[in-house]
Amino acid sequence: MAASSNAEQTQLQDMEEDDAGTEEREMESDEEEEVGMGVENSDEEEEDSSEDEKENEAEIQRLEEQLSINAFDYNCHVDLIKLLKQEGELFRLRKARQKMSELFPLTEEIWLDWLNDEIRLTEEEPNREKVYELFERATKDYICPDIWLEYAQYSIGGMGSPGGIDKVRSIFERAVTAVGLHMTKGQTVWEAYREFENAILSTIQPPPGRIPSREEQELLNTQLERIHTLFRRQLAIPLMEMEATYAEYEEWSEHGVPETVSNQYKKALQQMEKCKSFEESLLVAEPPKLAEYQAYIDFELKEGDPARIQITFERALAENCLVPDMWTKYTIYLDRQLKIKDLVLSTHERAVRNCPWTMGLWKSYLLALERHGADHQTVSDIFEKALNAGFIQATDYVEIWQAKLDYLRRRVDFSKESSKELEELRAAFSRSLDYMKQDVEERFGESGDPSCMIMQIWAKIEALHCKNMQKARELWDSIMTKGNAKYANMWLEYYNLERSYGDPVHCRKALHRAVQCTSDYPEHVCEVLLTFERVEGTLEEWDIAVQKTETRLNRVNEQRAKAAEKEANLARQEEERAEQRRKAKVDKKVQKKVQKGNVAGEKRKAEQDDYRNEWNQDSAPKRQRGNGDQNTEEYMETETGLFVRNAPPGYKHAPLGTKTVQQGGAAPAQRQNDGKPELRNDESSVFISNLAYTLEQPESKLRTVFETCGPIKHIRPVFSNKGNFKGYCYVQFETSVSVPEALKLDRQELEGRPMFVSPCVDKNRNPDFKVFKYNTSMEKHKIFISGLPFTCTKEQLEEICKGHGTIKDVRMVTYRSGKPKGLAYVEFSDESQASQAVLKLDGMEIEGNKISVAISNPPSRNMMDRPASSRPSTDLMPRQVYGSRGKGRTQLSLLPRSLHRQSALVSKVENGTVAEQVPATESATEETRPLSNSDFAKMLLNK
Repeated sequence: MAASSNAEQTQLQDMEEDDAGTEEREMESDEEEEVGMGVENSDEEEEDSSEDEKENEAEIQRLEEQLSINAFDYNCHVDLIKLLKQEGELFRLRKARQKMSELFPLTEEIWLDWLNDEIRLTEEEPNREKVYELFERATKDYICPDIWLEYAQYSIGGMGSPGGIDKVRSIFERAVTAVGLHMTKGQTVWEAYREFENAILSTIQPPPGRIPSREEQELLNTQLERIHTLFRRQLAIPLMEMEATYAEYEEWSEHGVPETVSNQYKKALQQMEKCKSFEESLLVAEPPKLAEYQAYIDFELKEGDPARIQITFERALAENCLVPDMWTKYTIYLDRQLKIKDLVLSTHERAVRNCPWTMGLWKSYLLALERHGADHQTVSDIFEKALNAGFIQATDYVEIWQAKLDYLRRRVDFSKESSKELEELRAAFSRSLDYMKQDVEERFGESGDPSCMIMQIWAKIEALHCKNMQKARELWDSIMTKGNAKYANMWLEYYNLERSYGDPVHCRKALHRAVQCTSDYPEHVCEVLLTFERVEGTLEEWDIAVQKTETRLNRVNEQRAKAAEKEANLARQEEERAEQRRKAKVDKKVQKKVQKGNVAGEKRKAEQDDYRNEWNQDSAPKRQRGNGDQNTEEYMETETGLFVRNAPPGYKHAPLGTKTVQQGGAAPAQRQNDGKPELRNDESSVFISNLAYTLEQPESKLRTVFETCGPIKHIRPVFSNKGNFKGYCYVQFETSVSVPEALKLDRQELEGRPMFVSPCVDKNRNPDFKVFKYNTSMEKHKIFISGLPFTCTKEQLEEICKGHGTIKDVRMVTYRSGKPKGLAYVEFSDESQASQAVLKLDGMEIEGNKISVAISNPPSRNMMDRPASSRPSTDLMPRQVYGSRGKGRTQLSLLPRSLHRQSALVSKVENGTVAEQVPATESATEETRPLSNSDFAKMLLNK
């Protein structure tokens, strides 16, 4: 048995070895095949990669050329950086980032990518100072906890160098000062700082069992005190999850938490509870969270803690860096409250880099530089940057020049007759006037300074400080030649200047010119001239002034009388034209009613005669007439005793006494068993409109849609006389309970077109009823977008807008056919989100189309949109001015000449005079018999 078992084991081992050899051979063959396929695939991949590289290189060159033309294209910078990073062009990437950082502040993501790339490069190059410099630049753009944390952790890698530990501590101290108060992210910086100090502590602790020396014990105590201090400082600040930090301190401290630290912790915890609601609202809000940050800032301003106010502003600006009002509010607070030079000037610099188009930020920056004693060259350089910032209004350039001129004027010592500062001031005034004339007027088409305020200030400075009235008079002559001589207030300004710093001769000369040239308030300058002569003048000068003022006032009164007469004539002509239009409209209405009355009367009389003849022939209504064929005339008896045919769908029953005929029998859906016509029940019916005219079998398709709402009694699509579907129908249910469910299907698409479902209301009884009523007042929570591409869908627009707030509804505006108009309304949850969306989306390009975005302010409905009952007839132009269908191509009248002759106005003569004019049709009805159908046929055939 043992031998047999050994033999079996040997046989099994041989089989396993054979199987293993077979598997090895198969694996080798598979590997050879894979290697062969890998070679082929690698060749294909190399070809694809080379093509991609060529395409990327071409795109990189295109972006670089575009930036050489317009260096301020932000998106172009971002795209170029992404492509260079994808291609691994690190040195070109560094150059592209450098150029962008010189023009724009970079976001936290761009800075972190740049820093990580530079850190990898310096692993091979032992130069860490370049990375330190880059970190310093990154911390100046925005106050970002992640950047500070990365900076501190990177510095730990260089702690082995001389002074490395002190450098790390210095960076950590700056980090907790900058972002340690950040309610949600500040805790990570504090914890990293404590971990670093704990690591230092572990290196200086003596090994177990050895008593430290006196120097080692002092060093150990100093390090322990550092960690205690960090715990105490952190627990005195309101931070999220500070309870865990307190528990960690209790566990770490050998002697427990001191009472003073516990009291500070409790105060910080109370402060954190006050801020918790604001932090929670920021967590759930969507970017940019402008309204939430505004509320948070207002709360901190009331609390009055400068450090917390500063960190809250910085957090808000990190997400709303393009909101000028936020920067303005922050810089005003720093200028008036903190007044720390480095902090104030750095914030002003960041403000103008983020919003360079805002003149107010540049103006505040110049004032801050002067306030903190910046050197003259720095102020001049900042001013030149402001001129090249690209303001959006001509008046902005006037204000920035005034700020620079005020600064230069304050530098001048006017006690000296001549100085370098005074010459620089005069040169700046002269340059500002040339700049306004050449650059601003060419760019905006207007001067921006129509009242010449810069020249007025220059003239006052020359008169007051320099005692140079000759230069002041030359400047005022230039002011008057620029179109200001007609304004009384300009002459009085000049007169006051002469009165204060000039002489009576030039005062009198100025007032005489003012009396001659002023056109807006000549009485005022005349009174000033007479008052001046009462005080200064002789009798001869008084007589001259009286004569001149009387002559001028008489001429002015004549001009005013002519203007008043002309205005009265224009008003009278307008009233006459309005009266003519009103009379023409009334006459046309009367004429139209008379014509309709004649035709309808003749037709009604003829049909009533036919009915009477038919009724008299037999004693009962006839069910069939003719020779028994299928084309029969069918009648029903109504409640009035007259007989009318069963109306087809959409047909309005004729008035009493009118005969109507249905060929081929009545529709069964419109007839009840008793033979009377079935009346529509509006309470259980809905009206469907905006259907496609080409809709086939509308009754069956609508039944499929609406049968889920409840049992349907019948569906009545409306057709034209030619049998074409008119795009609307009535759906009547068995009960009125189904109507609300049917109304929920409003705007549901049917064959690619939204159908309108509305209540079924008799407009004759309710003329003011209107289903679709859109708001016509300003909707501050809703934006209006125009210029959209026609291919843009509701989902695409919602995807674009959702990054700017919570969207409640998106409505695309279309034609009746369902074709888009390129317009849309987007409703946000509140006004601040809509305002932010306007700021961010206006001018954005979508598929090559530049869209316009504004707050929704629909125009008020004009009078033609109102019901006829509430429309005043005198306020509208008669529609018949261009015919019943508007202005035609040929402007030819298609009305027969015989009818033209009848519609002409004829005069009624009473007592030998023409009393009034009435339409000829009206007079004809009094004298002639009603026209028959044959008469109308003859008139239509008359040439």
